[in-house]
Amino acid sequence: MGRRFVAQRRADPYYRAAQADGLRSRAAFKLAYFADRFPIFHPGDRVLDLGAAPGGWSLVAAERVGPHGSVVAVDPRTIEPMDRVTVVHGTVGAPGLRDRLGPEPFDVVLSDMSPRISGAYSTDHARSVDLVLSAWTLAQEVLAPGGRFVAKLFDGDLLATTEARIRPSFEHFRRTKPPASREQSSELYLLGWGFRPRSGASHPPGEEDR
Repeated sequence: MGRRFVAQRRADPYYRAAQADGLRSRAAFKLAYFADRFPIFHPGDRVLDLGAAPGGWSLVAAERVGPHGSVVAVDPRTIEPMDRVTVVHGTVGAPGLRDRLGPEPFDVVLSDMSPRISGAYSTDHARSVDLVLSAWTLAQEVLAPGGRFVAKLFDGDLLATTEARIRPSFEHFRRTKPPASREQSSELYLLGWGFRPRSGASHPPGEEDR
Protein backbone atom coordinates (compact mmCIF):
# COMPACT_ATOMS: atom_id res chain seq x y z
CA MET A 1 0.00 0.00 0.00
CA GLY A 2 1.60 3.26 -1.15
CA ARG A 3 2.22 6.21 1.14
CA ARG A 4 0.10 8.47 -1.07
CA PHE A 5 -2.89 6.13 -0.79
CA VAL A 6 -2.52 5.93 2.98
CA ALA A 7 -2.30 9.71 3.26
CA GLN A 8 -5.39 10.18 1.07
CA ARG A 9 -7.35 7.67 3.10
CA ARG A 10 -6.45 9.32 6.40
CA ALA A 11 -7.57 12.66 4.97
CA ASP A 12 -10.90 11.19 3.83
CA PRO A 13 -13.67 12.44 6.21
CA TYR A 14 -15.79 9.32 5.61
CA TYR A 15 -12.87 7.03 6.42
CA ARG A 16 -12.14 8.96 9.63
CA ALA A 17 -15.82 8.95 10.61
CA ALA A 18 -16.09 5.22 9.99
CA GLN A 19 -13.08 4.59 12.21
CA ALA A 20 -14.50 6.82 14.94
CA ASP A 21 -17.95 5.20 14.81
CA GLY A 22 -16.74 1.61 14.61
CA LEU A 23 -18.40 1.09 11.22
CA ARG A 24 -15.61 -1.13 9.83
CA SER A 25 -15.51 0.67 6.46
CA ARG A 26 -16.45 3.97 4.81
CA ALA A 27 -18.85 1.96 2.60
CA ALA A 28 -21.23 1.85 5.58
CA PHE A 29 -22.10 5.48 4.90
CA LYS A 30 -23.22 4.61 1.37
CA LEU A 31 -25.77 2.06 2.56
CA ALA A 32 -26.93 4.35 5.37
CA TYR A 33 -27.47 7.09 2.76
CA PHE A 34 -29.64 4.77 0.65
CA ALA A 35 -31.57 3.54 3.67
CA ASP A 36 -32.39 7.09 4.74
CA ARG A 37 -33.83 7.94 1.34
CA PHE A 38 -35.34 4.75 -0.07
CA PRO A 39 -37.51 1.99 1.51
CA ILE A 40 -34.75 -0.61 1.61
CA PHE A 41 -35.11 -1.91 5.17
CA HIS A 42 -38.06 -2.67 7.44
CA PRO A 43 -37.94 -3.95 11.04
CA GLY A 44 -37.75 -7.73 11.08
CA ASP A 45 -36.33 -8.08 7.57
CA ARG A 46 -34.09 -10.94 6.55
CA VAL A 47 -31.10 -9.54 4.62
CA LEU A 48 -28.52 -11.21 2.37
CA ASP A 49 -25.25 -9.25 2.08
CA LEU A 50 -23.03 -10.46 -0.78
CA GLY A 51 -19.34 -9.60 -0.77
CA ALA A 52 -19.80 -8.53 2.82
CA ALA A 53 -16.22 -8.28 4.17
CA PRO A 54 -15.17 -6.47 6.29
CA GLY A 55 -18.79 -6.15 7.41
CA GLY A 56 -19.67 -2.46 7.11
CA TRP A 57 -22.90 -3.05 5.20
CA SER A 58 -23.90 -5.98 7.40
CA LEU A 59 -23.49 -3.81 10.48
CA VAL A 60 -25.76 -1.10 9.03
CA ALA A 61 -28.30 -3.68 7.86
CA ALA A 62 -28.44 -5.39 11.25
CA GLU A 63 -29.03 -2.05 12.94
CA ARG A 64 -31.79 -1.08 10.49
CA VAL A 65 -33.75 -4.36 10.67
CA GLY A 66 -33.65 -4.39 14.46
CA PRO A 67 -33.69 -7.19 17.01
CA HIS A 68 -36.30 -9.23 15.14
CA GLY A 69 -34.39 -9.10 11.86
CA SER A 70 -31.30 -10.96 10.69
CA VAL A 71 -28.45 -10.72 8.19
CA VAL A 72 -26.58 -13.42 6.30
CA ALA A 73 -23.17 -12.15 5.19
CA VAL A 74 -21.43 -13.97 2.33
CA ASP A 75 -17.73 -13.60 1.54
CA PRO A 76 -14.70 -15.89 1.10
CA ARG A 77 -12.76 -13.60 3.45
CA THR A 78 -12.92 -13.51 7.23
CA ILE A 79 -15.62 -11.34 8.84
CA GLU A 80 -15.45 -10.61 12.54
CA PRO A 81 -18.60 -11.67 14.46
CA MET A 82 -21.57 -9.29 14.75
CA ASP A 83 -24.90 -9.55 16.54
CA ARG A 84 -27.72 -10.93 14.36
CA VAL A 85 -25.28 -11.58 11.49
CA THR A 86 -24.57 -15.11 10.27
CA VAL A 87 -21.40 -15.42 8.20
CA VAL A 88 -21.31 -17.85 5.28
CA HIS A 89 -17.85 -18.32 3.82
CA GLY A 90 -18.27 -18.69 0.08
CA THR A 91 -18.27 -17.06 -3.32
CA VAL A 92 -21.35 -15.88 -5.18
CA GLY A 93 -22.02 -18.25 -8.06
CA ALA A 94 -20.16 -21.16 -6.45
CA PRO A 95 -21.96 -24.52 -6.51
CA GLY A 96 -23.86 -25.23 -3.31
CA LEU A 97 -24.00 -21.66 -2.01
CA ARG A 98 -27.76 -21.40 -2.56
CA ASP A 99 -28.37 -24.48 -0.41
CA ARG A 100 -26.26 -23.06 2.41
CA LEU A 101 -28.45 -19.97 2.66
CA GLY A 102 -31.43 -21.94 3.92
CA PRO A 103 -34.98 -22.29 2.60
CA GLU A 104 -36.40 -19.02 3.91
CA PRO A 105 -36.68 -16.12 1.44
CA PHE A 106 -34.85 -12.83 1.94
CA ASP A 107 -36.51 -9.43 2.03
CA VAL A 108 -33.34 -7.66 0.89
CA VAL A 109 -30.33 -8.67 -1.21
CA LEU A 110 -27.28 -6.38 -1.10
CA SER A 111 -24.16 -6.54 -3.25
CA ASP A 112 -21.19 -4.25 -2.76
CA MET A 113 -18.93 -6.69 -4.59
CA SER A 114 -16.04 -5.21 -6.55
CA PRO A 115 -13.63 -6.90 -8.97
CA ARG A 116 -9.89 -6.92 -8.58
CA ILE A 117 -8.86 -3.72 -10.30
CA SER A 118 -6.74 -4.39 -13.40
CA GLY A 119 -6.22 -0.77 -14.42
CA ALA A 120 -7.91 -1.42 -17.79
CA TYR A 121 -11.19 0.44 -17.45
CA SER A 122 -13.24 -1.59 -19.93
CA THR A 123 -12.09 -4.81 -18.27
CA ASP A 124 -12.91 -3.58 -14.77
CA HIS A 125 -16.32 -2.34 -15.92
CA ALA A 126 -17.14 -5.69 -17.56
CA ARG A 127 -16.03 -7.59 -14.47
CA SER A 128 -18.18 -5.40 -12.22
CA VAL A 129 -21.18 -6.09 -14.46
CA ASP A 130 -20.48 -9.83 -14.20
CA LEU A 131 -20.58 -9.53 -10.40
CA VAL A 132 -23.87 -7.62 -10.48
CA LEU A 133 -25.43 -10.22 -12.76
CA SER A 134 -24.20 -13.02 -10.49
CA ALA A 135 -25.81 -11.27 -7.54
CA TRP A 136 -28.98 -10.72 -9.55
CA THR A 137 -29.17 -14.38 -10.59
CA LEU A 138 -29.04 -15.39 -6.94
CA ALA A 139 -31.45 -12.63 -5.91
CA GLN A 140 -34.08 -13.94 -8.30
CA GLU A 141 -33.92 -17.29 -6.52
CA VAL A 142 -34.06 -16.00 -2.94
CA LEU A 143 -35.96 -12.68 -2.91
CA ALA A 144 -39.46 -12.68 -1.49
CA PRO A 145 -42.17 -10.90 -3.49
CA GLY A 146 -41.94 -7.19 -2.73
CA GLY A 147 -38.25 -7.55 -1.86
CA ARG A 148 -35.45 -5.07 -2.41
CA PHE A 149 -32.12 -5.22 -4.27
CA VAL A 150 -29.05 -2.95 -4.07
CA ALA A 151 -25.92 -3.54 -6.17
CA LYS A 152 -22.74 -1.69 -7.07
CA LEU A 153 -21.22 -1.55 -10.53
CA PHE A 154 -18.80 0.65 -12.45
CA ASP A 155 -20.16 3.02 -15.07
CA GLY A 156 -19.59 2.07 -18.70
CA ASP A 157 -21.11 0.94 -21.97
CA LEU A 158 -22.77 -2.13 -20.43
CA LEU A 159 -24.71 -0.11 -17.88
CA ALA A 160 -27.86 0.35 -19.97
CA THR A 161 -28.19 -3.32 -20.87
CA THR A 162 -27.56 -4.33 -17.26
CA GLU A 163 -30.29 -2.00 -16.04
CA ALA A 164 -32.62 -3.31 -18.75
CA ARG A 165 -32.22 -6.86 -17.40
CA ILE A 166 -33.03 -5.90 -13.80
CA ARG A 167 -35.43 -2.94 -13.95
CA PRO A 168 -38.56 -4.80 -15.20
CA SER A 169 -38.59 -7.02 -12.11
CA PHE A 170 -39.26 -4.10 -9.74
CA GLU A 171 -42.08 -1.68 -9.19
CA HIS A 172 -39.52 1.05 -8.49
CA PHE A 173 -35.94 1.36 -9.70
CA ARG A 174 -33.19 3.97 -9.29
CA ARG A 175 -29.59 4.50 -10.31
CA THR A 176 -27.65 6.67 -7.88
CA LYS A 177 -24.24 7.61 -6.50
CA PRO A 178 -23.96 8.44 -2.79
CA PRO A 179 -21.87 11.31 -1.42
CA ALA A 180 -19.55 8.82 0.30
CA SER A 181 -18.37 7.52 -3.10
CA ARG A 182 -15.07 9.12 -3.97
CA GLU A 183 -15.45 11.87 -6.57
CA GLN A 184 -13.04 10.19 -8.97
CA SER A 185 -14.74 6.80 -8.63
CA SER A 186 -16.91 5.48 -11.46
CA GLU A 187 -19.01 3.37 -9.09
CA LEU A 188 -22.79 3.59 -9.28
CA TYR A 189 -25.53 1.78 -7.41
CA LEU A 190 -28.69 0.19 -8.74
CA LEU A 191 -31.64 0.09 -6.34
CA GLY A 192 -34.87 -1.79 -6.90
CA TRP A 193 -37.82 -2.25 -4.57
CA GLY A 194 -41.14 -4.00 -4.98
CA PHE A 195 -39.73 -7.23 -6.48
CA ARG A 196 -42.03 -9.01 -8.92
CA PRO A 197 -40.96 -12.61 -9.55
CA ARG A 198 -41.15 -13.79 -13.13
CA SER A 199 -44.37 -15.52 -14.06
CA GLY A 200 -44.02 -19.19 -13.28
CA ALA A 201 -40.87 -18.73 -11.18
CA SER A 202 -40.68 -20.81 -8.04
CA HIS A 203 -40.22 -18.72 -4.90
CA PRO A 204 -40.86 -19.52 -1.24
CA PRO A 205 -43.76 -17.58 0.23
CA GLY A 206 -42.79 -14.21 1.64
CA GLU A 207 -44.20 -10.88 2.74
CA GLU A 208 -45.53 -8.52 0.15
CA ASP A 209 -43.93 -5.11 -0.11
CA ARG A 210 -45.02 -3.07 2.88
